[in-house]
Amino acid sequence: MTDIPWLTLAIALPALGALGVALTPVERAEQAKRAAFAVSVAVLALLGVMAARFDTSAAGLQFEEVHPWIPRFGVSYAVGVDGIALLLILMSAALVPLVILAAWRENDDAPDRGKGYFALILALEAMIVGVFAATDVFLFYVFFEAMLIPVYFMIGRYGRGEQRRRAAITFLLYSLAGGLLMLVAVIGVYVYGGTFLWSDLVSGGALAELDPAVLRWLFLGFFIAFAIKAPMWPLHSWLPTAAGSSRPGTAVLLVGVLDKVGTYGMLRYCLELFPSAAAWFVWPAVALSLVSIVYGAILAIGQSDMLRLVAFTSVSHFGFITLGIFAMTTQGHSGAALYMVNHGFATGALFLIVGFLIARRGSSLIADYQGVQKAAPVLAGTFLVAGLAGLSLPGLAPFVSEFLVFIGAYMFNPVPAVIAAVGVVLAALYILWMYQRTMTGPLPERLSGLADLDRRELGAIAPLVALIILFGVYPQPLLDAVEPSVERTMEQLDATDPAPAVGGTGPTAGGQEGASE
Repeated sequence: MTDIPWLTLAIALPALGALGVALTPVERAEQAKRAAFAVSVAVLALLGVMAARFDTSAAGLQFEEVHPWIPRFGVSYAVGVDGIALLLILMSAALVPLVILAAWRENDDAPDRGKGYFALILALEAMIVGVFAATDVFLFYVFFEAMLIPVYFMIGRYGRGEQRRRAAITFLLYSLAGGLLMLVAVIGVYVYGGTFLWSDLVSGGALAELDPAVLRWLFLGFFIAFAIKAPMWPLHSWLPTAAGSSRPGTAVLLVGVLDKVGTYGMLRYCLELFPSAAAWFVWPAVALSLVSIVYGAILAIGQSDMLRLVAFTSVSHFGFITLGIFAMTTQGHSGAALYMVNHGFATGALFLIVGFLIARRGSSLIADYQGVQKAAPVLAGTFLVAGLAGLSLPGLAPFVSEFLVFIGAYMFNPVPAVIAAVGVVLAALYILWMYQRTMTGPLPERLSGLADLDRRELGAIAPLVALIILFGVYPQPLLDAVEPSVERTMEQLDATDPAPAVGGTGPTAGGQEGASE
């Protein structure tokens, strides 16, 4: 337990802020925006102070709070964080004020819509902190489903284009289908495990004594829900439509943050609650990851819309994350955890820059741009840095993550690592080709008056560029935070890393000795 309820405060503050912004009179919409930004900065500051007190040498949960919620059904309000959850919460809290700043002028002609949009962003932030901090399985499910409400309205009411309502409904139906399967699995976990508390389920051993077939069905209930959220092929088709119909700020939170709930859930719930079932599903999960990597990259190359292109790149990137998770090696898990954080910064930067272009030209189509670097060199420069981060250039943050995933995958088995390398080549194609078509070449007359980034836009994008460079050069603080949690997961899986190959024999297939037994 902790004297100060840090996580409860981090959930309550944006929730109350969202209510206050929503109830602000329309004639005070400008003050509502300022209040939303102030609340988001306050949440980040609160979490920063909490993070400074985090012990990176400890593998267990910290800042725990456990209070009875529905005692009759064994449900508790239980929250706590390990290193991985802490980093994801901090990453989310860092993105929210930048999204608000980037979207500051989007609804100046409709103040009521502007304050409603910012209220939804704060409500979503409260749900995000809750879902990453929840240590009661039922509470996690509640936050998992509650996130759908603000996102549905952010796409359907405040999105772009005539297809936004259809995109919102598609997102909702996919997510509800996955949530229904997870609810069945959550009920099964309580029936067989006797509790919803994650720590008791992991340490109690009741689930481990179940029939293997039952464990596999429970595992699938969680895995399918997380695969939809991730998104993982073939359950990914909602994402490009949703991202393409969203505001860029919504796309940042959707792809940069919400989708991480899927991969985080695989690490936290699929692997640690059902280690034997996870080992049984390793090769199918690896195969789906490889298809996601290559398929997402190929479709990204063929896109004519920048928002959809970035969305498809994320399908490919999430394939790398799930590959690292199911490689069942220390390096793979560390790389996957770092990838979740670094992908949020890199993809968030790309979506924001696309948003700045849309604000200037009113279009997200690649064909509507050319030679932008001549009129807006700073915008083009930040676009290039974010794009190079998207293809994991050495020296930028995603490179470290991807490199660790490749090491972990190769230790598991060389074949998946070689196939995944195709995704790196394709990433260079879709990123550099998009940059070439939009930023280079002669400047058309229609774009001659294109303005460069102003101070507000620089304030939104500069922190992301700085973080991408900082964690590319010095990733050790992130590694220090995730390594104890990774070691705990490996112990729960009863897995060991394969011994280094000697004499050129290469690693053997299946890099999890105990987990495959």
